[in-house]
Amino acid sequence: MKQQAESKAEEKKLIVFLDCGDTIIDEGTEIRDEQGIVIHGKVIPGADIMVRTLAERGYRLALVADGDAQSFKNLLTQNGLYDYFETLTYSEPVKASKPSPRMFKAAVGAMDLSEKDYSRIIMVGNNLSRDVRGANELGITSVFLSWTERYPKAPADDLEIPNYTISEPQALIDLVEALNLQLA
Repeated sequence: MKQQAESKAEEKKLIVFLDCGDTIIDEGTEIRDEQGIVIHGKVIPGADIMVRTLAERGYRLALVADGDAQSFKNLLTQNGLYDYFETLTYSEPVKASKPSPRMFKAAVGAMDLSEKDYSRIIMVGNNLSRDVRGANELGITSVFLSWTERYPKAPADDLEIPNYTISEPQALIDLVEALNLQLA
């Protein structure tokens, strides 16, 4: 009973949604099979530490990513990260891609949250037109991981302007802690 109370006290208010490609996994290292399913890929330096640290500190994590479920299962399992996520929301079964609100709402529903929780969710991703725009349209805090040159770094319009920008995955740990304190 005491242990339950302690773990409850450690539960954080902030909820973290993470993209996968070029946010956790380096898309440049991905190897695909003949069906286009990713069968191998390496984590971005520090991304595995970021995911583990956030989970160990009591943050609820959700993967919100465009692509095939099997690709993400392969990547997260082989890199030892699959079990750190409370839910995994992929565009394939949702039948929509970011910035569609359906992607974000599917993750919100899977975590038994509602619209009133949007103010305590952050979406972290590498793509201004998908991750940032989708989060901003719903009033979810957007965090742009400006790690790669593969995607544009200049917002096309106001909806693509992130609330926060970080340049490497481990910078997310301090940002999440600071944002969580603001919610307390």
